Amino acid sequence: MKILVLQGSPNRNGSTALLVRSSAEGAQGAGHDVEVVDVAALDIAPCTGCVSCGYGGPCALYDDFDGVREKILSADMLVFATPLYYFGMTAQLKAVVDRFCSSNPSITGRRLKSALLAVAWNADNWTFDALESHYDTLVRYLSMRDCGRVLGSGCGTPGMTARSGFPERARELGASL
Repeated sequence: MKILVLQGSPNRNGSTALLVRSSAEGAQGAGHDVEVVDVAALDIAPCTGCVSCGYGGPCALYDDFDGVREKILSADMLVFATPLYYFGMTAQLKAVVDRFCSSNPSITGRRLKSALLAVAWNADNWTFDALESHYDTLVRYLSMRDCGRVLGSGCGTPGMTARSGFPERARELGASL
């Protein structure tokens, strides 16, 4: 299976990257091809809502999203990886997701599998509620099939994350695919 990870953290060596590496190791160990795209390092403009795409493409904006779109459309699975910023995904990842509108029929037609990897400093039992609701809505809207999620609460620093059980959970998720 070809797995595309959209890593949305602007901190390349942070807790999100730790979960992504662990998940990728597990998936590669199970024989899957994993590609990680650091969307925070790309030049991707936010959707302007111009609707010139007609929700089927092409997008009127020309930037790095075109390459990401090609990778999505050749993948079997899409993994959303993000630290929690004010109870949602990062702006960098959200900009990519918002640009999906120019490719809705193509993405939906792929019937992709999906997963969510997220970390947060906060450890309250409601910490990930809004992010999970958004993710569940994306999965439903784009006809994806959720294959799991690792929600690392109490992961405020890479050291905290490394000492938690969340990297191992991410590895197990990757291996289970």
